Order: sequence, then structure tokens, then C-alpha cells
Amino acid sequence: MGKVGLLAGVGNLPVEFMRAAQATGHDVVVIAVVDDVAAALKTESDAYYEINVAKLDKIIKTLRSEAVTEVTMIGKVTKEILFKGLKFPDLRAVRLLTKLHNRKDDTIMLALVAELAKEGIAVIDQTAYLKPLMPSAGVLTRRRPTTEEWEDIRFGFETAKVMGSMDIGQTVVVKRKAVMAVEAIEGTDACIRRGGELGRGNAVVVKTAKPGQDTRFDVPAVGLATLRSMLDSGCSILAMEAERTLFVEQKEVLALADAKGICICAVDEIRE
Repeated sequence: MGKVGLLAGVGNLPVEFMRAAQATGHDVVVIAVVDDVAAALKTESDAYYEINVAKLDKIIKTLRSEAVTEVTMIGKVTKEILFKGLKFPDLRAVRLLTKLHNRKDDTIMLALVAELAKEGIAVIDQTAYLKPLMPSAGVLTRRRPTTEEWEDIRFGFETAKVMGSMDIGQTVVVKRKAVMAVEAIEGTDACIRRGGELGRGNAVVVKTAKPGQDTRFDVPAVGLATLRSMLDSGCSILAMEAERTLFVEQKEVLALADAKGICICAVDEIRE
């Protein structure tokens, strides 16, 4: 079936992608672009490299040397590095960044997609092998939302969509139709902890895809880290957009949520 490249960030999603692609007969060439990626990437991949995200030219040359023509970018790469400064960026990375008219997520990622395309490397849909991880609408835990919590979910869904249309983030924390926190450069977990603390218990976390989401990058995802951030800050509901959010570590997350009395549901714009 050929090779597929994986530019891997932190978290379990890169492992899920690697295993799913291998199950279809693909060899997976992994390039860890940040520190602290999952150990399984090194032990289970067909080829493994550690090349910092700032070394763009080396990343591209490595993909070409491995005869990779399709690649996905998945896993957490902290956006703060673009503002704190990349560590020893190569000339190709510097040139790419200096051409950007802003540093919004989509602007950065589309520039990288174009750079890879110049070398004959296509960036494929992150979800190409991961559709089973995207739940349909419904309540996934034993605990269901109350009537008041459904109102917060609907309000949070609408708010997250507006925020996403501005390419700010994908997560909001609300309580009694008041926005406690919105996700920005700090990422989902920090947003949840801040919003939960401000809500002082029983806050609702809502995560949606952006309108017109480019599924080649930055598909919304939740997992154990999401739930732990909720538990640490007193949030009680997690609502993800149905069929557009990757839900990883599902068995462990749902077991822990049930044990702690947390509600997790998948929602869309029509159904509860």
C-alpha cells in the first residue's frame, strides 16, 4: 500500500493514526517534531526520526529520502513556540514565517501545506484513518445533562462556532450562559482549567470544529488529558461536536467519567 508520513506532536492521536494506517497495509514514517511524543511511535513505526519543527528543510528532505508522497500532521504542537521564538530555525523555516501576513493557525498551516506541496508531498486529511474515533450525536456516559446544562451546551456550541470562524480556538467553558473562558494560544487544557476555576464548579466545556474546518490539520480532539483538566478545575460536562471531533482513549475516559459523575456527550446543531 506504500508509505505515509506522520509529523507527530504530543499526545495519543499520532499513535492512533499510526496503528490505523498500518492496519490498512501502509508503512508509517514518523518524524517527531517536538519533544515528549508517545514512546510507541518509536517502537512501532516503520521508520522513526526526531527533527525539531524549526528544522523545516531537514524534515522535507527526510520525507523525500523515504519516498513519502503523502503526510499527515497530528498531535499537539504548542503554538506558543511561534511567539516565544523557534529554537535555531533553519533558513527555510525563517523564510516561511517571514512571508506570513499573520500567525493565525490556518495561515501557518496553509503555508506549510504549500511548502510541502512544492516538493511533491501532499498533506492528507487527519481523519482519513480515524473516522471510528468520531462519535455520532448522543450521550456517551451514564450521567445525562440537566435541562439547564443543555441550555449551556447550546449556548456554548453557538459561541464556539463564532470563535472558530475567527480562527481563535475551538473550546469554550460556560456556566449559566456566561462565558468563563475561551481557548486561545494557551490551548484546550489551560482554557478548561481557567474556565472551571472561574465557574467555581459544574462548568460546561464545549468543543467544536471551525466552520469550514480544513481536516488536513487541527481537527478538534478530546481525551484523557481533557477529562483530567476538567476534574482538576471542577467542570462537570464535556460536549463535543458530533462526527467532527476525535475522541481518543475512549474506554478509559468513559470509565473515569462514570466513576466521577461527569457527563460526556456528542452534539450537533439539530439534535441533542
